Amino acid sequence: MLDTDSLRISFALEALVLLVLFLAITYRIGRSAYAAWWCASLVAFLVGAVAFLLTGTVHQSWAIPLGNALIALGVGCVWAGARSLRQLSLPWRLLLIAPAVVAIATTLGGPGGDVWAGGATFLAAMWIQFALAARELWRLVAESYAAQVDGGSYRASVWALAAMSSGAAVFYLGRWIAFLAVGPAEPPFTTVFGEAVTTLITTALLATVSFGMSTLSEEQQKAVLRDAAHRDALTGLLNRAGFVHHAQVALHAGRRHGTSGSLIMADLDHFKQVNDIHGHQAGDHALVAFADSCRSAVRVSDVVARHGGEEFVLLLPGADSDRADEVARAISEEMARRSPLGEVVLPTVSFGISPLEPTSSLEHVIERADAALYRAKETGRNRAVHYAGDHHDRD
Repeated sequence: MLDTDSLRISFALEALVLLVLFLAITYRIGRSAYAAWWCASLVAFLVGAVAFLLTGTVHQSWAIPLGNALIALGVGCVWAGARSLRQLSLPWRLLLIAPAVVAIATTLGGPGGDVWAGGATFLAAMWIQFALAARELWRLVAESYAAQVDGGSYRASVWALAAMSSGAAVFYLGRWIAFLAVGPAEPPFTTVFGEAVTTLITTALLATVSFGMSTLSEEQQKAVLRDAAHRDALTGLLNRAGFVHHAQVALHAGRRHGTSGSLIMADLDHFKQVNDIHGHQAGDHALVAFADSCRSAVRVSDVVARHGGEEFVLLLPGADSDRADEVARAISEEMARRSPLGEVVLPTVSFGISPLEPTSSLEHVIERADAALYRAKETGRNRAVHYAGDHHDRD
């Protein structure tokens, strides 16, 4: 078997190669937060590994505290990267706690004469941070299933990252327990958790995590392109194709859980007059104002889209007719509030509302909401009408 120094050199070279490749390809193309955190982690691992190569020299007294602190920082960056995958941040002051504590404990332990100075603190910082990263990744796995995220490669990559982080947490927990129980010079620490075994494991971890991160970056780019294809350029809302996709996912979840909801068709009243009198720029302003009014009135779980022209559609999973009325009223009130603020008086809005049952088809519900919308236009506009069968609509 290779000696520890040879393995550390191999580890440092691998970290360097992965850093160059990740910076040149993955991060440069995607600019994702988690790719940036992984690059920061690779830098910390690389410099930390180089510092450890000075063990046994006159520089050992400062090299070991530096190496321990940097390796702990690298794992902290893994934790931060895992949080960024869930669109969460990690404050720098929180990230720097573990490296600072490790550096202080190692320095106070006399690293000039003891290569394992501060070892218990270092190992604790490692397993705790790996466990925190694993927790974030397993939550991401659960969220991907709950949201029915497409893409087997994405989910498989998250699974792999979560499993590797969990495995690393368990390994370092075992190292920590063995260190406290028997010390670093006795079995089972030397045989199961020694430096050579640890370096081999972390080398494999680097390669696996880097591959997973690259796959996630590729999937992110695909998701960005899919999202762009499903968005209306003017309002930023979903377009018709995007609405159908997201609505089908919501309907499937509703059927699985037996929940109902509501669907609203909305149309800006006398929109053509706005364009004819004030120009298309004023019309665009009205459309954007309506889209912003929708965003302020709906929940995160609701699906809002520009259906075409001045017509919009809102899918409200789990919302009864009263909730649908509240949303329509909130949108109208927000439009009225915004109207005096601009140069052009914003148009009023008519709404058609249809119930959404677990057995409903999307096309059928849209047809009913559209019929209710026609009824709202017929009976004076600037109102919400519920579909309840032929000639039984209610305001």
